[in-house]
Amino acid sequence: MASFAELSLTAQTAYAQLLEAALVAEHVRSVADLSGSFASKTVRGAKYWYFQYTEPSGKLRQLFVGPDTAPVRALMARKAQPSAVVALGPLARSCAALGCSEILPRHLRVLQRLAEYGFFRAGGVLIGTHAFLAFANMLGVRWGDGSRTQDIDFAHAGKSLSLALPGDVQVQTHEAIKSLEMGFLPVSSLASTAGATYLNPREPGFKLDFVTTLHRKGTQPYEHPQLGVTLQPLKFMEFSLEHVQRAVLFAGDRSVVANVPQPARYALHKLLVHGEREGTFATKSSKDLLQARLLLTYLKEHRASEVEEAWADMISRGPGWVRRARHGRAALDKLVPALQVRNWLRL
Repeated sequence: MASFAELSLTAQTAYAQLLEAALVAEHVRSVADLSGSFASKTVRGAKYWYFQYTEPSGKLRQLFVGPDTAPVRALMARKAQPSAVVALGPLARSCAALGCSEILPRHLRVLQRLAEYGFFRAGGVLIGTHAFLAFANMLGVRWGDGSRTQDIDFAHAGKSLSLALPGDVQVQTHEAIKSLEMGFLPVSSLASTAGATYLNPREPGFKLDFVTTLHRKGTQPYEHPQLGVTLQPLKFMEFSLEHVQRAVLFAGDRSVVANVPQPARYALHKLLVHGEREGTFATKSSKDLLQARLLLTYLKEHRASEVEEAWADMISRGPGWVRRARHGRAALDKLVPALQVRNWLRL
């Protein structure tokens, strides 16, 4: 049965350095990170400088920099200096060479575009198999299976008050996806012209899904006015959206920082929804169980307390949660008796 292998200390260190550098680059943006050029205007005999750049949406913008003074010229000179982002390339390539897990380049392109539009800054969370792949590097392992998919899954707390967005935040997620020009089309729904799933007709397996927590209207898709995208409510999703963490994903010399669930909560959520998938979703149910097995096998040895704390929280949420937790635990016990889940995570 496929399992995982621990990465070398050198590989783990390389990933930690890439994550740290990527977080610094994200927070310390400079004029060198903007794609554009300076232009001058003379007004009443005085020279002024502006910076022209193109937004990710393709709209041309012009920002006032200042009069033609020494400090302004010094700022303009920084444009010729290497961006902090450029330094991430060698670190990403080093991670890959040492055995850390990469994602597909076209998948990274999607994540980068959403990051550019502010999706993750606005509370968006990368879930699904790409989060599972990110966990491998975070935990210092390489998965033997269960880590490849053509789907890219995203979540947001939606109407949850605990993760409500500031009133002035606007993220044009739909426009970000359109700007990729990768052929993604929203699946229309009765509630909205743009559904919570984007499909590529030329590659039906390559899709983007956006989900959120249940609300008063049940599973009716919810069009988030500030995110600019429709979200599909799912049962129990709130459990995975608490205590999110930061991770860096990479392909080649490119990388992006994204929010991901806490690994322990992700694993237990997979157990929780295992019994919910039927019929055509049976394959996905098997993948849920596989990912839960791999994560819990590692976490039991290295971070058992995190799992136990999350488990206690999960089974305190009501009879429905307990019933599904019992079902998922039984399935995992059957799959891997040596893990002794029943004796570890008690009801």
